[in-house]
Amino acid sequence: MQVISTHSNNHLKATGVRTLVLASLGTALEYYDFVIFVFFTTVIGKLFFPVSMPDWMRQIQAFGIFAAGFMARPLGGIVMAHFGDKRGRKRMLTLSILLMAIPTLLIGLLPTYQSIGWAAPLLLLLFRVVQGIAIGGEAPGGWVFAAEHARGGQLGLTVGLQTSGLCGGVLIGSLVAAGVSGAFSQGQIINGFWRIPFLLGGIFGIIGMSLRRWLSETPVFEEMRKRAEASRKLPLRVVLRSHGRAAVASVMSFSMLMAGIMVVVLMGPALLQRLFQLSPRSVQSANLAATAALCVSTVAVGAATDRFGLRRVATPVLLLLIAATYGLYFSAARMQSALLPFYILAGIGLGAVALPPIIAVRAFPSLVRFTGVSFSSNVAYALSGGLTPLFVSWLAHLNRMNPAHFIAATTALWLLATLMAPNERFSNSQWLMLDARSTRFESSM
Repeated sequence: MQVISTHSNNHLKATGVRTLVLASLGTALEYYDFVIFVFFTTVIGKLFFPVSMPDWMRQIQAFGIFAAGFMARPLGGIVMAHFGDKRGRKRMLTLSILLMAIPTLLIGLLPTYQSIGWAAPLLLLLFRVVQGIAIGGEAPGGWVFAAEHARGGQLGLTVGLQTSGLCGGVLIGSLVAAGVSGAFSQGQIINGFWRIPFLLGGIFGIIGMSLRRWLSETPVFEEMRKRAEASRKLPLRVVLRSHGRAAVASVMSFSMLMAGIMVVVLMGPALLQRLFQLSPRSVQSANLAATAALCVSTVAVGAATDRFGLRRVATPVLLLLIAATYGLYFSAARMQSALLPFYILAGIGLGAVALPPIIAVRAFPSLVRFTGVSFSSNVAYALSGGLTPLFVSWLAHLNRMNPAHFIAATTALWLLATLMAPNERFSNSQWLMLDARSTRFESSM
């Protein structure tokens, strides 16, 4: 059995720290570009569709264009992961941020329906699809890149840091949207100031490209290149044929991740305002605090898995998420002064979003790791990201506590997916294996 040679020291060297910080910062800036759209769907609906169309229909059309980005993720993820497993992780990460920055900038410059008619929403849809293709390669590529730069015993920490970058992109988007809403009136925003966040996203993309120039290829892929051991077979075929259980466990886990983020963070403010008639300012402030707590919690949860193992960390964190979400909805209904602390606790519980990528990077060998993580995460995101908003909105219409029940049910499935995963705390020499004959996923139940 051939293995990658690794450093024996258990502390990240200065170059490793720089690499991981730059990678997570680049991911945060790129994810900002992807999510900023959702904060301006109401304005986009009014500007990019005819005035004769009912407001509710324009809103649905705008959300449909937003969802198109999720639908395009699997295509981008599979294609970019294929070349990431054959040509290198760094190249695909650089390409992904370029593919994200260009359409974001173009959205900020795009004429509206009033100027160019139906060409406006069609171009908007095209740009959104390109964004989806870009993020389909960025998120899994970032996790694989971080994991393969990890020193011995620090896999969870590095993947948690990278996940924090994704959550940081959501936080930056929330802050920019809140800043624009606070600085300008609704009329001013509609008249042109809505473009600022997208133009800013283009600038962020240029910064992200500059950061990526300082990154080095992962030691794992460099060793693969030296040994000429890049997969000669179609990586996706290897994943589907030899890693079925790994793929199922990873898809389940990533689906729950997306559901939790969608319901608690992205849909949370709108649901709480509509169901409990809470003031937008109080809900948005609590949501920002929860997102900040989430960014910190992902790093802490990832680091904890290095010390205690996946299962010992997953159970208390996921139980905290269930309890905090119920507390959030009960406080919204009966004791609104407790909304902020319960939202922060929910954000801490959502730190469990660091677990699915840790599961996935451990589940697939290095020859097809990028493809395995990308396929699992993007299929899950396309299904969960596309269906969760509609399903949860329908559930909330039946009973205003149903979103909390939904989180409890999905979290139970999340725990099941975690229990299906390997339970060892791998050293680098154990999990960075290159022998293609070791491609079968075996659980240590």
